[in-house]
Amino acid sequence: MRTGAQCIMDGLQEAGVKTIFGLPGGAVLDIFARLYHAPFEFILTRHEQGATHMADGYARATGKPGCCIVTSGPGATNTVTGLATAYMDGIPMVCISGQVHSHMIGNDAFQEADTTGITRAVTKHNYLVKKVDDLPRIIAEAFYIASTGKPGPVVIDVPKDIQQASTKVQTPKEINMRGYNPATNGHSKQIEKLAKAINKARKPVFYAGGGVIAGDAAEELTILARKAKVPVTTTLMGLGSFPETDPLALRMLGMHGSVAANHAVSSCDLLVSIGARFDDRVTGKVSQFAPHAVIAHIDIDPSSISKSVATDIPVVGHAKLVLKELIDQIEPVDRSEWLAQVTKWQKEFPFSYNKNEKQLLPQYVIEQIYEVSNGDAIIVTDVGQHQMWSAHFFKYTKPRTFLSSGGLGTMGYGMPAAIGAQCGIRNKTIVNIAGDGSIQMNFQELVVAVEHKLPINVVILNNGHLGMVRQWQEMFYKKEYSASTLGQANRPKNEHIKHEGKDIYLPDFVKLAEAHGAMGIRVTKKEEVGKALHKAFGTDGPVVIDCIVKPEENVYPMVPPGASLTEMVQSMA
Repeated sequence: MRTGAQCIMDGLQEAGVKTIFGLPGGAVLDIFARLYHAPFEFILTRHEQGATHMADGYARATGKPGCCIVTSGPGATNTVTGLATAYMDGIPMVCISGQVHSHMIGNDAFQEADTTGITRAVTKHNYLVKKVDDLPRIIAEAFYIASTGKPGPVVIDVPKDIQQASTKVQTPKEINMRGYNPATNGHSKQIEKLAKAINKARKPVFYAGGGVIAGDAAEELTILARKAKVPVTTTLMGLGSFPETDPLALRMLGMHGSVAANHAVSSCDLLVSIGARFDDRVTGKVSQFAPHAVIAHIDIDPSSISKSVATDIPVVGHAKLVLKELIDQIEPVDRSEWLAQVTKWQKEFPFSYNKNEKQLLPQYVIEQIYEVSNGDAIIVTDVGQHQMWSAHFFKYTKPRTFLSSGGLGTMGYGMPAAIGAQCGIRNKTIVNIAGDGSIQMNFQELVVAVEHKLPINVVILNNGHLGMVRQWQEMFYKKEYSASTLGQANRPKNEHIKHEGKDIYLPDFVKLAEAHGAMGIRVTKKEEVGKALHKAFGTDGPVVIDCIVKPEENVYPMVPPGASLTEMVQSMA
């Protein structure tokens, strides 16, 4: 006989879980009593949102499902943003939440919330466990659902009495779920049709998304692109799926994509989407997206096909398996004219900035991160201008080296996700690039990195604003900076708080880092950046580098909302 709480421990072990993130509370004390004796690394977070982002970062870095355990009521509701983040980006995660006793559900009991109802829209699946005999099966199913098909988060809500009850039922050896049979192999006739379209095309483009990384298909994509001599553009989630140092790399496309990528997509005669979902940030004005192209779409999720953009050649299947089959059917084609045009765009319109600017620029900081790390680092970002600059000025050559909230755009994601990634891959340099706005949303998790001696490097691009909000207000709202300035920037210059005649920083991130037990470094000049990074990368514990950068710097290129990809704004001049 095993209690429900012990079933959970055994189920996690059988699922291969090594690290668990979370926070205890009254409704999960039975689980934590068993966890005390279990062979897991448990990371005590300071907020449940932090736990979900850590599990998310762990999953993105390792490719294995992340796992977190939280209590009922506010513990569970605090996970919603993290679950939604993982759901939008297709990240495998299992979240176990406690619940009040079964007979008290619906009575507004202390710390009760309708967790399954609340999370239904932001999870791939969720369970409210009603019988302890079901628990071993449910745990096995949860990990199976989270990691197969299009991955995603699964919630298991376990009432306290179920945790305490006993059962003789063992974990099933095989999982067979009626109505859930995700496709793996693509239809051979559709793959053959796509191969013929590629062989026939004179100006094709491959458009790779997060599904290439989730499907472990980066190697196949690279082989296919080089064999077919087809240029490749990626989404934000697809960064690293194709080496950006390759001549065929168009880099990222879309609202803040490269000019070369946006021109190529707008001019191509065949666009092959692989594991991407035609997000609105990618397409711009849908009616003018890839207007001359036959559209092909390879995706494991049939609901993504033709959801936003009509598809001419759909292939439902696992990216790795489909691409493997496709490679063998590709024939040599002379595309020298098309590749020459692509090369011209690449050389004429690289990502760039004013190198003569005297103030410290955020782009320069990211270039220095690339140089000092020799391009060998996992970059984790929050959301905003710094996220786009991180996509532009660090070149990604391997999958799972760029971790960011894409679909939901979650500020506060970066630091906990970096901690989760470092827990999953201990021997890798992890750099969290953040803004001074987003870093404050989960700064409390820094103490977790200190406690566990996790050498994450937090680089704050501090411009005194909610940068992307300020940029939109500058471009589209008559420079009326409503609620987008932070700290000292929010005060008239003659009212700045000073110490010994000098402006102080609000907040002072160096002091905040030190208060949490980490090293803090402030950088205000170009010549200080490289030295600070070398020091940080050589330090055993976490380091926060506060870079005071030019406040009004903008992200370019930019496709204005509602415009086509060819209507890029490249400066405000």
